[in-house]
Amino acid sequence: MKNLSEREQAAVIFSRSMVLIAIFFVVIAAMIISVLMGSERPALTTVLVKQNVSESLPVTDDYTWKAPDESTIPMGEVGEEIRYGKELISNTAKYLGPKGSVAQIANVMNCQNCHHEAGTKDFALNYAAVKSTYPQFKARSGTLVSIADRINGCLERSLNGSGLDTNSKEMLAMIAYMKWLGKDVPDRIRPKNAGIMKLAFLDRAADPLKGKVVYLGKCKTCHGNTKNYPPLWGENSYNDGAGLYRISNFAGFVKNNMPFGASYQHIVLSDEEAWDVAAFVNSQPRPHKDQAEDWKDLSTKPIDFPFGPYADNFSEEQHKYGPFEGIARAHKN
Repeated sequence: MKNLSEREQAAVIFSRSMVLIAIFFVVIAAMIISVLMGSERPALTTVLVKQNVSESLPVTDDYTWKAPDESTIPMGEVGEEIRYGKELISNTAKYLGPKGSVAQIANVMNCQNCHHEAGTKDFALNYAAVKSTYPQFKARSGTLVSIADRINGCLERSLNGSGLDTNSKEMLAMIAYMKWLGKDVPDRIRPKNAGIMKLAFLDRAADPLKGKVVYLGKCKTCHGNTKNYPPLWGENSYNDGAGLYRISNFAGFVKNNMPFGASYQHIVLSDEEAWDVAAFVNSQPRPHKDQAEDWKDLSTKPIDFPFGPYADNFSEEQHKYGPFEGIARAHKN
C-alpha cells in the first residue's frame, strides 16, 4: 500500500472493513437462525404429540362393518396365530382362568361373554374398531393406550385378574386376531355397528327393584343366581372397575343382546327394562378394584361413573342410577 495515495489507501481500508462487517453480520445471523431453529424443535414435537393424541380418538362414520369370513384367514404361522387368538377370546378361562393351562390370572369368564361371538356380533362390543382406532387416548387413565394395554385392562377389570406380558404368545395372538377382524376398516374410522348402542336417558332413576322383576322373568333361566354362568355378580364376575359397571353401558348392551337370542334386529327388552335390569345387576355384590388412579381429570369422568369425587355436586347414588338428564345439562353448562 506504500505506492498508493492516501485517498486510495483509505478506500482499500474502507472496503476491507465493510467485508469484515458483512462477515460479522453473516455469522451473527447464522447463530440467531440456529438458536431459533433449536428452540422451535421442542415446540414442533409438542404439536406432533398433541396431534397424535387427538388423532387417536375414534371417528364415528357412516360405515358398517362385517366380520371377514374365517376361510380368508391365511395359512401358515400367521394364520395359526390368528386362530389361536380367536380361541383365547372364545375360551379364555381354559387358558388363563383359575385352572388355566397357560396361566392362572383371571376369573371363570371368557372374553366372549361380553364380546359376543368372539367379538364379531353387531352392537355386542365387537372388535371392529380395534385396529383402526388404536393407539387411542383414554380419559380414564389420561394416557395413550395401545391394543395390549386395552386387553390387559379387560383382564384386570372384566375378568378381575391381572395382565399378560405384552410380548407373550397369548397377547400377540389376541392382537393378531383383532387386527385381522378389522383389516378392512379404514384408519381412524369407527364403524357404526361397533361397541354398544347407548340408550336415551330415562326421566327417572333406574330402579333395582323393577330390574329384579325383569331379571326373574327374563334372565334367571340362564343366569340363575350368582353361581350360574356367566356370573353377573359375586366373586367370579366382573369387578366394579369394569365398563359394564356403568349402567349406561350395561343397559345399552343388554338392550341389543339379551335375553339369549336377542339382537339389535330382534329386540326383547324395552329401554326401561334395560335400564332397570342394569340397575339391579349392578346393585349386587362383586369384587372391588382400587380405582384411585382413574379419572384424575374430574371434568372427563362419565356422568354415570358410580364413585366420587366429581366435578359437580350431584350424589354418588344419582351418578350411579340417575336420573342423568340434570347431570348432563349441568356438565354442558
